[in-house]
Amino acid sequence: MSSPSRTSAKARLSGVWALKGYKLEWLRHDAVAGAALFALLVPAGMAYAQAAGLPPVTGLYATVIPLLVYAMVGPSRILVLGPDSSLAPMIAAAIVPLAAGSSERSVALAGLLAVLIGVIMIAGSALKLGAITGLLSKPIRLGYLNGIALLVALSQLPAFLGIEASGDIWQKLAKVATGLVGGEVNVTALLLGMGSLALIWIPRLLKWKVPGVLLAVVGSCVATAVWGLNDDVKVTGVLPQGLPMPALGGISWADALTLLPAAAGIALMAFADTGVLSQTLAAKEGKRVSGNREMAALGAANAATGLLGGFPISGSASRTPVAVDAGAKSQMTGVVGAGLVLAFMLLAPGVTGYLPSATLAAVVIAAAIALADPAGVKRLLGLSRSESVVMLAAFLGVLTVGVLQGIVVAIALALLDFVRRAWDPYRTELGAEAGLPGYHDLERHPDGARIPGLLILRFDAPLFFGNGQVLAAFVREQLDETPEETTHPVTHVILAAEPITGIDTTALDDLLTLDEWLARRGVDLVFAEMKGPVKDKLIRLGTGARFTPEHFFPTVGAAVRELKTNKGGAPDYAT
Repeated sequence: MSSPSRTSAKARLSGVWALKGYKLEWLRHDAVAGAALFALLVPAGMAYAQAAGLPPVTGLYATVIPLLVYAMVGPSRILVLGPDSSLAPMIAAAIVPLAAGSSERSVALAGLLAVLIGVIMIAGSALKLGAITGLLSKPIRLGYLNGIALLVALSQLPAFLGIEASGDIWQKLAKVATGLVGGEVNVTALLLGMGSLALIWIPRLLKWKVPGVLLAVVGSCVATAVWGLNDDVKVTGVLPQGLPMPALGGISWADALTLLPAAAGIALMAFADTGVLSQTLAAKEGKRVSGNREMAALGAANAATGLLGGFPISGSASRTPVAVDAGAKSQMTGVVGAGLVLAFMLLAPGVTGYLPSATLAAVVIAAAIALADPAGVKRLLGLSRSESVVMLAAFLGVLTVGVLQGIVVAIALALLDFVRRAWDPYRTELGAEAGLPGYHDLERHPDGARIPGLLILRFDAPLFFGNGQVLAAFVREQLDETPEETTHPVTHVILAAEPITGIDTTALDDLLTLDEWLARRGVDLVFAEMKGPVKDKLIRLGTGARFTPEHFFPTVGAAVRELKTNKGGAPDYAT
């Protein structure tokens, strides 16, 4: 049996422990997959850095470091970490106002943001908060992703059209509008951008194995070099030769405090995306990945890349499938890819001097379009009105008040909708219907019949301070609407309590007041199918003298059999 310390070490360094069982026959597959991955890592990393308002080289730092760190500590067998299009606008929104136009300060702030995210995730893992992403419901994620897709695509229009623009998204769009009217569009940049988009999308449509991004980058670089377009269009420029280095100079505790709310929001979104991707990959192999371990590994990767000149990263839903489809067997694929990126930075940094900014903009736009999910939006609109409102709030919030603020607004609306449904839950009267065992909703089964002398009610929510009065009013209304029968007056109200998963002290007082009101009318309140913990809480709150064991029944049928006043009044098929 493994010792606790050995088990703990294995959890912390799961990637390293996985390599102990590495099979040599996997190496060829991982090398090929790593090479295929490399074709995407360089252009995607540089493009997403540009989208975040950072120098392109930082995207390569934010590519190499996470891959190496995750290979050592990551729990997933195959998962590619790196810069992501969905995080880029959030990073830009957090650092641009503080950077004051300084590229060096932007890099330092982005690194600090990544370190803060890493610390938050590692702390969250220690506190077992891996399930916190449940706050991000499907409507919120749909609204967020579609809002981000539009925002990211619009932010790249200036580079795509060859128009010089700075500031926030709306300032950039205003500059694009005036540029279009004033004839400032750089036709060469536009043609390169459109050609790049075509080279990205055509292989996707034709299902070629060669990545379209690679064709677009190589093609645009060759065209720029052959036709001497460097002076006609803006290019990425030659990369600084060297390895990732610390770049946190000039930051302060005040900067950390200012960035902390943004770090918390980005950490939530990054882990949500990574967690879903990780679990999906594991499920395909019949396995499961610990959410808390995944959070810790992602936190470590973010902290490391922040310390070494990078910016916040997450799991990549576009590059991970490339590695899988290329035959990746382990995290060695990421190590090979990272090694090739490092070799590129050291041996061929001048190549990017021929890479047009319009091509990087096309890479980002293509990724943004792939991020959008119009089919999911259409489906949700047809399923739920209230959830559609939450989705629309997230979408509009991202576009108007800001990415993080929009998400907060959407989460608040989702929680309010949850409270609203708990405040005013579905409730109904149950009865018996010929041919159907058990007791059923009389509104949905109009042929059902009441049980003489009994009123069976169901309340579909936990009892708390907001709905205790709602339950009491419902019972009174149903009792008042019950036809008076001289031979079989109602003597018992049976509350089918299976949906009641909890009760607080305010709702308990409302329940006791209701019981007193019923008692004055000669009616007893009893419970069927109440869960043990709720029953225990009733007793613990001092109701044992009032609600004795005779007031609780294991099933509605058992209550009916025990309580019906006319033994022939309840049909046999119901009991």
